[in-house]
Amino acid sequence: MTVPLRVLAVDDERPALQDLARLLDAHPDIGRVECASSGAEALQRLAGGPFDAVFLDVRMPGLDGVELARVLRNFAEPPCLVFVSAYESAAVEAFELRALDYLVKPVSRTRMAEAVARIVEDRGTRANGGVTASAPATTRADASLDADVISVDTVRGGGTRLLPRSSILYVEAHGDYVRIVADEGRFLLRASLGEIERRWQPLGFVRVHRSYVVNLRRAKEIRPQLDGSVVVVLADGSEVPVARRQVADLRRRLRA
Repeated sequence: MTVPLRVLAVDDERPALQDLARLLDAHPDIGRVECASSGAEALQRLAGGPFDAVFLDVRMPGLDGVELARVLRNFAEPPCLVFVSAYESAAVEAFELRALDYLVKPVSRTRMAEAVARIVEDRGTRANGGVTASAPATTRADASLDADVISVDTVRGGGTRLLPRSSILYVEAHGDYVRIVADEGRFLLRASLGEIERRWQPLGFVRVHRSYVVNLRRAKEIRPQLDGSVVVVLADGSEVPVARRQVADLRRRLRA
């Protein structure tokens, strides 16, 4: 039987803090939710006893979420960190601080459930003497595809980095991988284009060609070519071919 989690929710905006606390309190694996409206108050509460996890807003006056996270990493037994923010700009820095998840407001019940599941898994790993998880996107491919920030391999150098999904322009089939073209550069992800299409379609990603899925939110125009073909122009000026049968639907979507 899972021992209920004790968690701390931290946000300087009262409505956001109340919404976060309600989401946490509704989860069956969470037994106690405490709240703090600033980084300083959070430290006071953390000094009063151990917490399993801290759900932490990034942008706060005074001691902000990233600064507070750096302090928590120095604890003898640091709680799991989950960042909650209306912005994705601090995602990479958050994961460098070994956050388990990065939730973008408004937080859905599904994403909250995923974050809590990772906390439970991490606590079990600690109890068994293993290493703790460093980020949700690196635990398994499914989690990476569904997270707001995904783990990708760099095309050059063989490294891995975390990439906000909103920064992606388009995805191209590339053997057993897909090549992701984003504001930050080009990356590889072990997945099929069909899987990307299925999972990301509700988020504005559209299959425009047998080899391409584009982020419709980053598309600028549909442009006919001299040879009769059609391309979609992305925010960075790159062009992706559009299958003839997809042209009408894509134009309709862009006008919507």
